[in-house]
Amino acid sequence: MNKMNSKMVLNSIFIICLLLLVLVSCGIVTTKIGDIIGHPRDYADKEVTISGEVTETFSLFIVKYFVVRDSSGEISVVTEKPLPAKGEKIKVKGTVKETFSFGTKTAIVLVEASEKSK
Repeated sequence: MNKMNSKMVLNSIFIICLLLLVLVSCGIVTTKIGDIIGHPRDYADKEVTISGEVTETFSLFIVKYFVVRDSSGEISVVTEKPLPAKGEKIKVKGTVKETFSFGTKTAIVLVEASEKSK
């Protein structure tokens, strides 16, 4: 490979990496829910974007959450926003949190980013 070709390859790799970084940071690339549930320590306190179908909604005074399911699993999403409709396809950006652990059971939720934090 001559010097010109190797420079073009390096520039192409740099541009591809930069585009991937932009896609991930803008929330265009989503994280599989099964990855979060299967490896909660890797995602704890990290901001991710998930997408899927709303399967349940719940509101009691100040606590509002809904459940999102994709092909790999489901997760509860705590929110301050209005609840989505059951059956709605949705994309949600938020922070992964562990709510509690009891024996071998651990509850993992996604705390949806508020408008203020965007």
